[in-house]
Amino acid sequence: MNIYLKEEEQLVIVGEKINTSLKGITEAIKNRDKDFLQELAIRQSNQGADYIDVNCGTLIDEEVEMLPWLVEIVQEVVDKPCCIDSPNPKALEAALKVHKGRPMLNSITAEKSRYDEVIKLVKEYDAKIVALLIDDEQGISPRDEVRIKIGIDLVNKLKADGVEYEDMYLDPLIQPISTDSTMGNVALNTISEIKRHFPKVHFMCGLSNVSFGLPQRGLLNRTYLAMCMHAGLDGAVLDPGNKKMMSMIIAGEALLNKDKFTKKYLKAHRKGLLE
Repeated sequence: MNIYLKEEEQLVIVGEKINTSLKGITEAIKNRDKDFLQELAIRQSNQGADYIDVNCGTLIDEEVEMLPWLVEIVQEVVDKPCCIDSPNPKALEAALKVHKGRPMLNSITAEKSRYDEVIKLVKEYDAKIVALLIDDEQGISPRDEVRIKIGIDLVNKLKADGVEYEDMYLDPLIQPISTDSTMGNVALNTISEIKRHFPKVHFMCGLSNVSFGLPQRGLLNRTYLAMCMHAGLDGAVLDPGNKKMMSMIIAGEALLNKDKFTKKYLKAHRKGLLE
């Protein structure tokens, strides 16, 4: 049994709530509802988020203006870095220019045009990078062996371009088991095999895709996150206000020797945080 999680290396949590794909956020951003958005950032920070996700990718025509505004208003009230999420390199650059501290960028791929545009920003702004296992030839492959090869090649390319292993967060591309029941195992195998090759490389995912279209999604999401943590996942984009999910993470860290002497678990118990 191979467990690649290092002692005391706890799960990196990216608070997902400031994202225009979520209900009410598009309107808040369009209306420049600063108080509402700042309250979301403060709440997520207090609930345990290490990064605050900022994503207005659905506002295609306004993203270059809105994304840096989101970074600024979040960092006015929260002493946490942002995970700056956009498919648009110009929007990423605009947001990076105003970010305080060391950001995380989401995302880069092995597709040549995307890679060449984003790697310049990673190097210029010394950003941590989320890397999706997609290339020009295969796109998003349903086969774990293809994703593993893309991941290994992408890690080697990033390293050759000066990115340290510790600053890479590979996204294994979680997909719904409702449409293909093999998808859960595909991502798990991808994580564990690439982790075997590169123990210092991190993994980051948007977890909830796994349960799309199914009932009791929270149950599936929590169970799958525990499996992914065992495989080597050490980052997730999620709602830190989800008490059952956060309880599972705390319990999982204790069981995987990421919580020395179970101090974090016992502290959460005393505070009544575990469900």
